[in-house]
Amino acid sequence: MRHVDARAAKGTVRPTSPPHASVPTAAVVELRQYTLHPRQRDVLIELFDRKFVETQEAVGMTVIGQFRDLDDPDRFVWLRGYPDMATRAAGLNAFYGGPTWMAHRDRANATMIDSDNVLLLEPASNATAISVGPRSTATSGDSLVVATIYSLRPESASSFPKLFDEIARPMLVGAGAAVLGEYVTSPHPNNFPRLPIREGERVFVVFSRFPGVAAHDAHRATLAGNRRWTGDVAERLGSNLRGAEETLRLAPTARSRLR
Repeated sequence: MRHVDARAAKGTVRPTSPPHASVPTAAVVELRQYTLHPRQRDVLIELFDRKFVETQEAVGMTVIGQFRDLDDPDRFVWLRGYPDMATRAAGLNAFYGGPTWMAHRDRANATMIDSDNVLLLEPASNATAISVGPRSTATSGDSLVVATIYSLRPESASSFPKLFDEIARPMLVGAGAAVLGEYVTSPHPNNFPRLPIREGERVFVVFSRFPGVAAHDAHRATLAGNRRWTGDVAERLGSNLRGAEETLRLAPTARSRLR
């Protein structure tokens, strides 16, 4: 198990990866969707970006990205990464048992209705992991991150990533998407049961970047007008799915690394 510095466990050390530095690729990623009480999203984001970023990274975790869901004003979405599952257990124990969380948890929890919509993921391959650079200090920017979640039939889970890369990814890129990463459900059991995850599902998640909402709208219009996409590709992908894919349109917060 990776060693976690005792000072880090108390939340008293500076982050191991400074905000201006790039960070290693995460082998384990959580996609976390929080349902909040009305008008509480900006309250949580202000607290999160001020208090919960460096203190998590000080104990071996990476806060990959924090986002506003453009289609739900009461939804906060974020990505947290780890180099391995052992670091996940150690880091979560250190952070949630440390003074920063203890001091601010009541205020954070008061904004939330539900925080259990969590997918535990791993890169579909070594070549499909998200690479994140320095944390931005900008207060503006119109970039859009789109997460598309495909719920897979169990028998299709192992073959779907290859099929997607062969028939769908080239068309997404051709229509203007910058594909950032592709992920599948991690087979590892949840080693921090205090934070539930979604169990018994197999998913494939694609993260893409666009210059803004207008660019994404144009991208969708291009695909909708492509007979191959709406015909053969949709049919071949759909035959492997349990239902319609879920699309999250995500606006990065000011301190999100991923943007």
